[in-house]
Amino acid sequence: MWDMAKSDRLLQMMHLLRSIPAPVTAEVLAEGLEVSIRTVYRDIESLRAAGAVIDGEAGYGYSLTEDPALPPMMFSVDEVEALVLGLREVEQVGDPVLAQAAASVLAKVNAGLPQALQRTLEHSVLRAKSFLPRPEINIDVAAFRRATREERELEIDYVDAKGAITLRRIQPLAIIYADAKLVAVAMCLLRDDFRAFRLDRIVGFRETGQGFSPRRVAMLRAALAQFRGEVGGDSRPV
Repeated sequence: MWDMAKSDRLLQMMHLLRSIPAPVTAEVLAEGLEVSIRTVYRDIESLRAAGAVIDGEAGYGYSLTEDPALPPMMFSVDEVEALVLGLREVEQVGDPVLAQAAASVLAKVNAGLPQALQRTLEHSVLRAKSFLPRPEINIDVAAFRRATREERELEIDYVDAKGAITLRRIQPLAIIYADAKLVAVAMCLLRDDFRAFRLDRIVGFRETGQGFSPRRVAMLRAALAQFRGEVGGDSRPV
């Protein structure tokens, strides 16, 4: 059985074979995966053994032949435009890890489309551009997202509206992209209430070792209802 690291690497290799014009040399694959050329050769054979149709050989390059038994990914033109607009918006407003993931998704979707829709995606009439400068964020947003997703409590060093740094213990529920700002919706254990914290005002954070699974979804629903005024409260970031 493949270990997780190898499984991830084989998925990345399939993505490279789909997104780079063929033939893709072993050197290019090795550079993209940050492995040796010998490892590339072994992984190509592993993919072939698993059923992937990969033409080519060492010294020439490789090309991936998609299984003709699988139907092409079917979208309408409007659906393709919606995908492009949404993912390019993520590229604009997301943290670096999320922006790179959006670009990767676009490449994967493009590889699975019929040729006519590939042209629609590549030459989409829609673009996403943010003209409002976003405040600089100095924390690892990807790590903050991961803690939120895995329902882990955090201690944050937070600069309030008056410029004072306070220590807060929170249960992060979601990150909202609004008005050129990234805002974390959370249960603030100091206030025992839901609060919205601007990520650009968080100057540091740490995991406490405590979790709050499986309550995040229900808590987020209650927080958003409170912010909408259904049960009172204030949606403004603190």
